[in-house]
Amino acid sequence: MKSSDPFKWRHFQPEIIILNVRWYLRYPLSNRDLEEMMLERGLKIDHSTINRWVLAFSPELEKRTRRYLRPANGSYRIDETYIKVKKKWKYLYRAVDSGGQTIDFMLSAKRDRHAAKRFFRKMMQSDHAAQPYAMTVDKNPAYPVAFEAAQDDGHIPKGCKLRQIKYLNNIVEQDHRFIK
Repeated sequence: MKSSDPFKWRHFQPEIIILNVRWYLRYPLSNRDLEEMMLERGLKIDHSTINRWVLAFSPELEKRTRRYLRPANGSYRIDETYIKVKKKWKYLYRAVDSGGQTIDFMLSAKRDRHAAKRFFRKMMQSDHAAQPYAMTVDKNPAYPVAFEAAQDDGHIPKGCKLRQIKYLNNIVEQDHRFIK
């Protein structure tokens, strides 16, 4: 989308392209589902074309909409789970606020202090994240080490506390069900 008109040389109207990209990103629909929905509306669009639209336009949509997200509160819940991505097991680090709003997420091959520190750094760079006063994590021994290192580097404010309380992380634990 570097040119002034990102839809130049496209065979379909911009409204149709944005509609398909938005539906794909918002609802659990596959490209073939969208192809069938467009066929019911009289438009013959191949599923691979929809996939190319998603790859081309979703980064720009994400960049433009991120600033309009509700700001997260200062009580973070952080957890990781494992998921299969392209037939390989990966760790999905996630952070939500006490209201359940997602702050950030990251995929990692390992579950160690380096991955936790990298996630803390990435999480604190989110535009809609408020300065945390408390971060609640599970009993993973990598979190306290990574937390102290991130505080020493200046990524996490010095007044923030790390809490290792199991039951407070129920919000993010229950949210993992929808991902798996």
